[in-house]
Amino acid sequence: MVYKQSMLLFVYGTLRLGESNHRHLAGGLFRAVASTTAAYELVDMGGYPALLEGGNTAVQGELYEVDAGHLTLLDAFEDVPLLYDRKTVSVGDVEAETYIMRPEVAGDAPRIPSGDWRAHRTRARDR
Repeated sequence: MVYKQSMLLFVYGTLRLGESNHRHLAGGLFRAVASTTAAYELVDMGGYPALLEGGNTAVQGELYEVDAGHLTLLDAFEDVPLLYDRKTVSVGDVEAETYIMRPEVAGDAPRIPSGDWRAHRTRARDR
């Protein structure tokens, strides 16, 4: 019997349930709504957010269980390593992989103080 290696993936933007790119998680298993430790910044890149290291914000998102093959496809979609690096982050009491943008790519993109892309986008739309 062959077992596929699976891992946890934390998503915080357009890969979340109900968002425009969630279809790329088809086949992944939803585990929980979650947030990172308060060690990051979330920025608005226009049509999508980006997670940056070195801040003091707990970023809101979801945890999915995916296999290594699925993660390879997601890496290509997220343009690793040109735009993002995939790194391990603390999410609640577990470790998960996520996509962290390279700081030089993010530049001076506006911060999302709440750490929640969906709430930020909803507030911007309602203005």
